[in-house]
Amino acid sequence: MAKERIILGIDPGTNIMGYGLILQKANKISLIALGILKLGKYDTHALKLKKIFERTLSLIEEYKPDEMALEAPFFGKNVQSMLKLGRAQGVAMAAGLYKDLPIFEYSPKKIKQSITGNGNASKEQVAGMLKSLVQFEAIPKHLDATDGLAAAVCHFFQGDNTTSGKSYSSWGSFLKDNPDRKG
Repeated sequence: MAKERIILGIDPGTNIMGYGLILQKANKISLIALGILKLGKYDTHALKLKKIFERTLSLIEEYKPDEMALEAPFFGKNVQSMLKLGRAQGVAMAAGLYKDLPIFEYSPKKIKQSITGNGNASKEQVAGMLKSLVQFEAIPKHLDATDGLAAAVCHFFQGDNTTSGKSYSSWGSFLKDNPDRKG
């Protein structure tokens, strides 16, 4: 396991993108930053995607993470929502890949299981557990922030056993595992 690394966790969304950054030193983690990007004020989906890309790039440039962990979109009934979430995740991944970050993807159930021991935990339960794990003052108003942090902490808990998450070092490796996502 790495002696020291910074992990950027992202919860992609088209209205709110949540993010959290942790510092791992040996087997201990501490909070670096936690926040959200509000996207509701932007008129078009394309502009929202541009803002997600830009904010992700600025987080990478500011904090210099070693790895990125993302929450994978869950499969819902609304195809349009899935498509939009997939695009949001894709532009966040693109920003990481542009900066040569290894990308790891975890299902919402895997993240909840990793943090709380219960894959069906509520957002509030995840936030409460994270508050004690990484010691922050108050649970944020928007739980998207703690969802992003949860992706980073889940990745930390995987240690060197990252086979449970999917890792991509290039668009080619991503497309190889996801042939249905090609143009």
